[in-house]
Amino acid sequence: MALADPAGCAKGGEDANPFPDIIELNVGGQVYITRHPTLVSVPGSLLWEMFTQKNVRSLARDSKGRFFVDRDGFLFRYILDYMRDRQLVLPEHFPERSRLQREAEYFMLPELVKLLAPQLSKQNSLGDDPCQSDPEELSPGADAARSLTSAAAALPSAVSGAEGRRAGFITIGYRGSYTLGRDSQTDAKFRRVARIMVCGKTSLAKEVFGDTLNESRDPDRPPERYTSRYYLKFTFLEQAFDKLADAGFHMVACNSTGTCAFAHEQTDDRIWTSYTEYVFYRE
Repeated sequence: MALADPAGCAKGGEDANPFPDIIELNVGGQVYITRHPTLVSVPGSLLWEMFTQKNVRSLARDSKGRFFVDRDGFLFRYILDYMRDRQLVLPEHFPERSRLQREAEYFMLPELVKLLAPQLSKQNSLGDDPCQSDPEELSPGADAARSLTSAAAALPSAVSGAEGRRAGFITIGYRGSYTLGRDSQTDAKFRRVARIMVCGKTSLAKEVFGDTLNESRDPDRPPERYTSRYYLKFTFLEQAFDKLADAGFHMVACNSTGTCAFAHEQTDDRIWTSYTEYVFYRE
């Protein structure tokens, strides 16, 4: 009787697993390199189903032969980290918890979904961790205080509208520049304000500026959090002042910094640039 060929046995073992030990993934344009055991470490998950099948050709690949997954490439790093050691470790003040939960649901990782869900329910599905700059979120009586505020707001108009509005600060800032000629200031050329920035509590900023507030750089900011990334859709400071005055705010401080540089080496024309902030407060 002929003995079994060891080489043939090894070849059969390789055929049983058509995937290499090291696998390159293209997830939404982001390239990841990991081991095959990591991708199949959670039985029943989408990645387990993809990389335990026998027909490798059924999986999508990019132009360089890497396996392609059409999902969020930046959030996939947390999916992969979880599959490595079954732990969820997120950066401080992680702003995309709800989106990560959606990715976990897509990749069929129920335990990861559970780890994300309690934080979501606590934050009313807004997906943001408590921030040290938000004392209302950290104080033990925050819920009670909010309940009292809601109850006071529901009372008949025993107080005037001005008394019912919340106190707070709003800071607006802008950058400006102008070129000053050599002879006199009459030749100064001013450049219009490019952008008026808004800093303060989100709820106050939305109350004052309404639809004129551009939130594209911080779209998921909850009402009780502070932001410094909003700006206005118009570029007239007087218009911003009018809206703040109509809402009962008064200017309490302002500051400005400026720098000077020569516009051209062959002339004495100078370019002045400045950054100015105005602080408004409502009692």
